[in-house]
Amino acid sequence: MRLKSSAVITGVGGFVPDTILSNSDLEKMVETNSEWIVSRTGIKERRILTDPMQATSDMAAAAVKNLLETANISAAEIDCIIIATSTPDHLLLSTASIVCDKVGLSNAWATDVNAACSGFLYAFTLGASLVESNRYKKVIVVGADQNSAIINYKDRNTCILFGDGAGAVLLEQTTEDIGMIDSVFKTDGHGREHLLVPGGGSKIPATTESVEQNKHFIFQDGRVVFKAAIKGMTEACTDILKRNDMVINDIDWLIPHQANYRIIHAVGDNLGLPADRVKINIERYGNTTAATIPLVLWDFKNDFKYNDNMILTAFGAGFSWGATYLKWGKLR
Repeated sequence: MRLKSSAVITGVGGFVPDTILSNSDLEKMVETNSEWIVSRTGIKERRILTDPMQATSDMAAAAVKNLLETANISAAEIDCIIIATSTPDHLLLSTASIVCDKVGLSNAWATDVNAACSGFLYAFTLGASLVESNRYKKVIVVGADQNSAIINYKDRNTCILFGDGAGAVLLEQTTEDIGMIDSVFKTDGHGREHLLVPGGGSKIPATTESVEQNKHFIFQDGRVVFKAAIKGMTEACTDILKRNDMVINDIDWLIPHQANYRIIHAVGDNLGLPADRVKINIERYGNTTAATIPLVLWDFKNDFKYNDNMILTAFGAGFSWGATYLKWGKLR
């Protein structure tokens, strides 16, 4: 038994919009074809939030409500909520505060984290640290993004990749030998020009010119990101193994950011992990950025057993990358 408390996942929730954007749909929008998309990315369809009255906060709130219902706890019990997102409802107002209102979290400290596709792991580590401090008993961590709001559906290099969705986990204290054990994170700002939304911030404020130049859509240098993502996630997972005196056979599950089917398999192959121990759902949702990892946990929660060794790993804009090692607990 541990001498101090740690943070363990005791609940998971998720939400994806009803509207499906298939590869066949994209064939009618840009010059591409389903066979090519699947062979290059592994994606067959993605979910899109089409209601103009809804935004990232609505998906996040739906994921939190799903979590609260399945975990059978009330909103009043939540001490803190952290939202990882790159597509906030507003530039000046945290999405977390909006979610608090929509879910009825009247007693919670709330904040946002923006680390793009690495965001959920950053927020997860922050939430776990709050639980481990003994000052917060129940912390919800959410990854949510409405990528369709920042996608140029005339750009075939990006529109085929991204979808919308939200996933959430509940973190609570435990003194058992489970929960979050270790995390490794790194950031190298030299990669920032290869993956970003150039406009909308203080550097390139919204103007008629910036809109006409498509500065408010995602730009990605796919070749650079592809290589850096494989390298970054492989190194982060290797660091986790070394720091905890483990070998790859000690790991039951790899939960990678769902960026691209080929990236995921390359990381697994580099680590020497059998494909059946790498969880993938990108074929149904595409890349939902901060939501990918919690959506994998939500989708496959019934596959995980108590004390399973898991590595969660991600790579995102910045560049930012990292990995988290945890032991699976018991869900409420």
